[in-house]
Amino acid sequence: MNDGLVDAFRHNTWATREFLAVCRALPEDQWQAEVPGQYGTLIDTFRHIVRSESGYCTRLTGEPPSWHRDEPTTPPDWDVLAARVDELSARWERFLAEPFDAERTFVMPWHDGFDRDVPAGVVLAQAVYHASHHRTQIATILTQLGVTPPEWGLWDWAEATDRAAQRAS
Repeated sequence: MNDGLVDAFRHNTWATREFLAVCRALPEDQWQAEVPGQYGTLIDTFRHIVRSESGYCTRLTGEPPSWHRDEPTTPPDWDVLAARVDELSARWERFLAEPFDAERTFVMPWHDGFDRDVPAGVVLAQAVYHASHHRTQIATILTQLGVTPPEWGLWDWAEATDRAAQRAS
């Protein structure tokens, strides 16, 4: 039904998991690393990706995860973030398993102070774009730390998950 979108969201989850695997192996003092011009620290950028994706998913499904509105006194660590990524993946799979109206609009506050009518298709595109944008920032921080970022492109995902199966000779 939404097969192309399923691939996009599966890649999104896979890429986030690849970065999580690299980042959770770092010493704790590097979690606060940041580079001028990027979102923030390494772990804060991850928290932002997960929290924002939760918001997009909640808007489209109408079902927030139990932790979506939480403002814990101690921000989530890598293990909690990984669990939330897994939960969001399952939520996207359920949402994309059914037909949806890509033109259904949501009233969203905009950066210019006005409200906008935003179609569901744009919200979906933003969910994937947003995470990719911030993963690029995380890659920049990792590079500055001397850590090689994971290969996280679409072709990398397709090969790793056999969505680009090698042809027999």
